[in-house]
Amino acid sequence: MQGNFEYMIHNAWIFYKRNMKNIFSLIKIMVFCLFVTTNVYSKQSEFLKEGIFFFEKKEFNKSKIFFEKDIVFNPKNEVAYLYLAKISKEKEKDDEEEMNLNNVLLLNPNNDEAIYMLTILKIKQSDYNQAKSLIDRFNLVCESFCSKKSEIDEKFKKLIPENAKNNN
Repeated sequence: MQGNFEYMIHNAWIFYKRNMKNIFSLIKIMVFCLFVTTNVYSKQSEFLKEGIFFFEKKEFNKSKIFFEKDIVFNPKNEVAYLYLAKISKEKEKDDEEEMNLNNVLLLNPNNDEAIYMLTILKIKQSDYNQAKSLIDRFNLVCESFCSKKSEIDEKFKKLIPENAKNNN
């Protein structure tokens, strides 16, 4: 009986030593992963901060590079896409602006700044139906850009076809 007990204790000790090695290995892996992901997130926010810094200095080419780098690390960053749309607006590249605004609205359909910018773009392109649809959407979700509603309405009035004005 004494032999069986010693055998069981010996096996328990071996089991403990093997599992402790696995537990320590698992802890090391978890700490490493935590360090790597923290480092990646700090890089991505650093790219966004740099992009905003250069955007505010009106250095659009430099800021565009940083926003694009940020999107590589975080493809769901609506802020980076919004700034890319603003850069495209400054450079008068309507196609790029529309594409980036659509990306923002895919990520956050209630982004009132993106809806506002896309509405202004559609008015500029004389797209009456899209502009009307976006104005209706803007009225539902506006929070920080509600003060721009009168501006949109004034610009849209110039776009309304004559037959539509007569029906009102």
